[in-house]
Amino acid sequence: EKAVNLKKDLAEMQEWMTQAEEEYLEKDFEYKSPEELENAVEEMKRAKEDVLQKEVRVKILKDNIKMLATKVPSSGQDLATELNVVLENYQLLCNRIRGKCHTLEVWSCWIELLQYLVFFFAWLNNLEERVQMTVFFFEKLDAVNDALESLESFFFFPADNRTQIRELGQFFFFGGILDDIISEKLEFFFFRYEELSHLAVSRQIALEQQLQTMRETDHILQVFFFFLVELDRQLTSYLTDFFFSFQMPQEAQ
Repeated sequence: EKAVNLKKDLAEMQEWMTQAEEEYLEKDFEYKSPEELENAVEEMKRAKEDVLQKEVRVKILKDNIKMLATKVPSSGQDLATELNVVLENYQLLCNRIRGKCHTLEVWSCWIELLQYLVFFFAWLNNLEERVQMTVFFFEKLDAVNDALESLESFFFFPADNRTQIRELGQFFFFGGILDDIISEKLEFFFFRYEELSHLAVSRQIALEQQLQTMRETDHILQVFFFFLVELDRQLTSYLTDFFFSFQMPQEAQ
C-alpha cells in the first residue's frame, strides 16, 4: 500500500511540474510597456518561489522511497527509477525557472536604464540650450536676472538619479552583460554631464558677477541722479531769486 501511495505521489509531482512548465515557461510573453515587464518579473519571482518550495516535498519522497527500498527492494527499485526521472525533471524545471526569471530581470533593468538615459540626455540637451542662451551680453538688469533664474531653475540634477544610473550599469558590468554597449552609453552620458555642469557653473558665476556689477552701477546712477535733481533745484532757486554768480555758494558756482 505504501508503494502505491508513493507511486501516486510521484505521478502527482510529475503532473504538477508539467503544469508549471506550461504556465511559466511555454507561455508566449509579450510586453508592450515597462509596467507589463515589471509585472512579468514579479510573476516569475513568485513562480521561482513556488517551485523551490516543492523541494521539501521532493526530499520527503526521496527519503520515503529509500526507506521502502531497504525494506522491500523489489518495489523500492521500481520507484527509485521513477524517482530519478522526477528528480531530473524537477532540477531542470528549477534551472529553467531561474534562468527565465534572471532574463526578465536583466531585460527590466535594461529598459529602466534606457528610460533613465533617454530622459536625462534630453535634460542635458535642454541644459546646453539654457547655457547657450546666457552667452549673449545683456544690457538690462532684468534680462540678466531672468537669464540667471532660468539657468538656476533648470540646473538641478539630484544625486540619487546619477546613483541609480550607476547602480543599474554595475548590475550589467558585474554580470558581464552588454558591458561594452552600456559602458559606451554611460561614459558618454557622464562625460557630457560633467562638461555641461562645469560650463553651467561658469555661466552662473559670470551672470551673478554681471548682475552684481549692474546693481552697483544702477545704485551709483540713482545716487547721482538724485544729486543732480537736488542741484538743479538749488540752481533754479538761485536764479529765481536773482543771485549773482559770486553770491552763490562755491559748489553751485
